[in-house]
Amino acid sequence: MYLKKSRQKNGRVHLSIATGYYDKKTGKTKTVNVKTLGYLDVLEKQYSDPISYFSEEVRKMNELRSSEKTPVIFNVRLNEKLVSGMDTRKNFGYACLSKIYHELGIHTFLINRQRHSKEGYNANAIMQLLVFSRLLFPSSKKKTFENRSMFFENADFSLDDVYRCLSFLNKRKNELLLWMHKRIQDQYNRDTSLVYYDVTNYYFEIDEQDDLRRKGVSKEHRHDPIVQIGLFMDNNGIPITYGLYPGNILDKQTLIPVLGKIQRDFSLGRIVVVADKGITTGDNIYYTLSARNGYILSYSIRGADAAFKAYVLDEDGYIKINDEFKIKSRLYPREVAITAKGGGKKKVTADEKQLVFYSKKYAEKARAERAGALQKAKDLIKNPHKYNLATSHGAAKYVKNISFDAKTGEIMKDAKRHLLFDEEKLRQEEELDGYYAIVTSEYRMPDEQIIEIYRGLWRIEESFKITKSDFESRPVYLSAQEHIQAHFLTCFVSLVIARLLEYRIKRKYSVMTILEGLGKASCSHMQGNYYLFNYYDNLLADLGAELGIDFARKYMTLGEIKKILAEVKKDTRYSNS
Repeated sequence: MYLKKSRQKNGRVHLSIATGYYDKKTGKTKTVNVKTLGYLDVLEKQYSDPISYFSEEVRKMNELRSSEKTPVIFNVRLNEKLVSGMDTRKNFGYACLSKIYHELGIHTFLINRQRHSKEGYNANAIMQLLVFSRLLFPSSKKKTFENRSMFFENADFSLDDVYRCLSFLNKRKNELLLWMHKRIQDQYNRDTSLVYYDVTNYYFEIDEQDDLRRKGVSKEHRHDPIVQIGLFMDNNGIPITYGLYPGNILDKQTLIPVLGKIQRDFSLGRIVVVADKGITTGDNIYYTLSARNGYILSYSIRGADAAFKAYVLDEDGYIKINDEFKIKSRLYPREVAITAKGGGKKKVTADEKQLVFYSKKYAEKARAERAGALQKAKDLIKNPHKYNLATSHGAAKYVKNISFDAKTGEIMKDAKRHLLFDEEKLRQEEELDGYYAIVTSEYRMPDEQIIEIYRGLWRIEESFKITKSDFESRPVYLSAQEHIQAHFLTCFVSLVIARLLEYRIKRKYSVMTILEGLGKASCSHMQGNYYLFNYYDNLLADLGAELGIDFARKYMTLGEIKKILAEVKKDTRYSNS
């Protein structure tokens, strides 16, 4: 603020206290009167030296202002109207995301890799926009670009630059994944003694297929082309890396191509792979053991042989933990079929611990999940004309004599007259309700610890849920394979940042709660350089305390906001030691 002296047409001098601010729209500095004092000749009757007096007052006001104690006066015109397309709201919550992004040195990596290239755009600026938007306001690349003014960041690039940058990011994908892994190792003492692995797929609403987007077994029971993604996660729930595969590749075929590579590239040492039953094949077990690694895998009881089912149902050996839970295990040399060099199959023996437990809650859950399929099966028998191969999913297995036309998927006409409910099938399934089996190479490990470790797999399943729902990661509008690859890279980077935030506040809040809170931490431009904040909660208080960001301020100047954003960008390293 300063003392403004304005000479009027009549020669009189008018005094006021004013402040200046930079107007981004006009590119010029504008002046706003904070307080009107009056004409100098009138003030001289009250003060011996009005200029000196009010200059001192301004100095005191500036001191108070710097200590954030002085009130700020705004001039409001009640008839002022909004201009079409005007949006003065910006997000500030992304400061937390920026803090983790810069601690991981992603900006350093991209700036260094682009330094000697010919690209005219700023890859780091584009990557930040894609990641922060994916986490807080997920949408298409085009919509993300259109909403780029939502952040206090330089966005001096075009939509074409965004798509060109996707190609740049894809070329450096493997380098970036390794870079992030090493930073997490250094800063978070990454624990890879256990490595969780799971597979999911993402569908595309298109008819055409290519080398990557292929029709396969969709997790969402759709007939669209899909891509498979296999995700590796450490013992703290932080993603390590991922693999992207054609949609017609089965879950069980994804582990071997990437496990050895990441173990070498990421210097993981001996690891114990924890995965669901989709990965439990002879080839995967044999390969894991041959590489001197271990495994903890769920094992399908319903798909097992009669001898194993008999062992499960035999009450002998069970230890009753309580009225709702019992457990038993045995060391057993199980024969598994593996693929020989010539392409045929041969049998080898895997010495493993087989652990079985029964949970009443699991049994009740299985019956509840089956209820809908049983109801559909009975309706299918009464009204077969209402169903086909797709719509009878989950129910057809309880119907005897049912068959479908291979071309149309319709129920064969002759079969419709002989449809019967399969009581024996239902009895066999109900008999095994509540039982769960795990096979492991870690035979010295206590049974309870094995179960606890396996239950950790829910974190990787939750990660898939987060990317599909919260991140809306399905790349509907991308067609070039390198763009699809880069899209999943930005989704992976986003997931790592979200999980690290969750880890930093000791998982007090879920990822969904964190992202919702950061999305609400926004502000609106008021006047001059001032912004008004209107949301604060316990989550923001905890995040702010951990990351050194003050979210409690109701008002801040643009300069103060930019100072905070500059502080979080300093290439400092977090240490949890």
